[in-house]
Amino acid sequence: MLYRLSRTPPPLAMAARVLPRPFHPTAASAMIVSTNSHFILPPSPTVVHISFGKSLSIIGRKFHYGLNCKEDRRWSVAGWSGKVFASQREYRKSRKRPLKKKEKELELSVNICIEEQLPDDPEIVDISEMLRLNVPMAMKSAFDNLKDSDYQTRDRAINDVGCFESVELSVLLCNDEFIRELNKDWRDVDSPTDVLSMSQHIPELELPILMLGDIVISVETAARQAEERGHSLLDEIRILLVHGLLHLLGFDHEISDEAEAEMEKEEELLLKSLWWKGKGLIQSAYDAEAAGSSPLENIDRKKEGSLRFYKPKFSYIFCDMDGTLLNSKSQISSATAEALREATSRGVKVVIATGKTRSAAITVLKSVCLAGKDGIVSEVSPGVFVQGLLIYGRQGREISRTNLDPVVCREACLYSLEHKVPLAAFSEDRILTLFHHPLVDSLHSIYNEPKAEIIPSVEQLLTGTDIQKVIFFDTVEGVRSTLRPYWTEAIGDNASVVQAQPDILEIVPPGTSKGSGVKILLDHLGVSPKEIMAIGDGENDVEMLELASLGVALSNGSEKAKAVADVIGASNDDNGAADAIYRYAF
Repeated sequence: MLYRLSRTPPPLAMAARVLPRPFHPTAASAMIVSTNSHFILPPSPTVVHISFGKSLSIIGRKFHYGLNCKEDRRWSVAGWSGKVFASQREYRKSRKRPLKKKEKELELSVNICIEEQLPDDPEIVDISEMLRLNVPMAMKSAFDNLKDSDYQTRDRAINDVGCFESVELSVLLCNDEFIRELNKDWRDVDSPTDVLSMSQHIPELELPILMLGDIVISVETAARQAEERGHSLLDEIRILLVHGLLHLLGFDHEISDEAEAEMEKEEELLLKSLWWKGKGLIQSAYDAEAAGSSPLENIDRKKEGSLRFYKPKFSYIFCDMDGTLLNSKSQISSATAEALREATSRGVKVVIATGKTRSAAITVLKSVCLAGKDGIVSEVSPGVFVQGLLIYGRQGREISRTNLDPVVCREACLYSLEHKVPLAAFSEDRILTLFHHPLVDSLHSIYNEPKAEIIPSVEQLLTGTDIQKVIFFDTVEGVRSTLRPYWTEAIGDNASVVQAQPDILEIVPPGTSKGSGVKILLDHLGVSPKEIMAIGDGENDVEMLELASLGVALSNGSEKAKAVADVIGASNDDNGAADAIYRYAF
């Protein structure tokens, strides 16, 4: 429901654009905007001229229809700038006929704007073009109804429109985020609404121009209401336009039950006179309440399906997989998959940055139809894999590979055999191990990595093979109290230890990280870190979260990741990655 601002606001702090598309043939070729609003104006806004005749007709680019005026003022037709007598030109003298007086015309100056954060959605652009005709029609009908109205509650500061030379009105289409900010600034309410009226009329000034003000409509909320009420987005925006216009003309449903009834009646009357579909906003609100529907203005913004009303804030989103895109069952939920699809459909490139091999990432995302040519990962797409040790650029070509020191690999293998601690060595898309163990098998059964190959000796495992990293499996306590302390000291400066999972210890080349891998890929693509958002959860995501313009750590993540993140999101079991995309990427 709209809330009218009772005070006259200063110039609106809104950056808006006016459609560059040509006007409808019946629309006028000049446009004037309220001087108290900051809009980017086109060379020629829409002007509709209204004369004080008796009927409505279209003559060229002017709409003519009758209005009453207290003072019967009329504009006369301009005469010659100099006198020329008939006798001097040898014309036949005749009785001079009086020139017909031109009836006074009321100029309606209408400006339709789209807030700059709304993307170029074809439906919104088409609706904006339609409003160029609809708004003057609604103004005409509303003004006609004022002549004979006997409403007791209407503020009569605007009563005789015909006594003005022109009437100015701006309509701004925006999203929930923009209208929420207006609500916070002017009503101390931190939530979006469907429409706001911003009056600019100051009766005391007695200006020849009636500056009605601005009507701000959230097309995002309007779309939700249109879906619930079973009509089109254009129908809903027309309903909101009528409601906002009546507020500017002095109707206010909030002051009393009688005022609400009068405004409701006028809404229905105006919609019927215009042959527009739908019930008035007041009646629709009552119907929704009677049906037990929750107020639409309380719905969280930017949920599934509403990204169409927002421009992307980032060119790229880099996403971790385990613990981030994948839940605690190592599965990607339908909600998260849909968020990724919607982001890519809006022009954002989603890039995987994971400790997994590329083949494992493809297997997981293939299950939700996000792998392959039209997905977010494939053998021909960029990506950061195996903790940034294998990086693929344009067309999926390898641009960087970092291998673990063979001496460190040998020591790790010997430790595994001696202490019977299961080990897995990552070599591109192969997983190598020295003996069978259920925890090593879990890499394939749970984490979708390639099935481990058992190599009978350390020498055979290392011969002719590039190893990017090795990982040890143990209990959480075993990793914390035994493996990590031992290997942190043993490897010195020859390698680094990192953890993505609490029961797995990874040994990687020194000075490498997922974040350094992302930086290499960004340089290859010619993309600045300011253009990216990163989502992760683990200790191995720290550098990536620090590098990104916005780093989001999920609540299930490590304390180190959450300490460096700009935002802490929901958990991976609560679709935290999807929520982060909807909330922060647009």
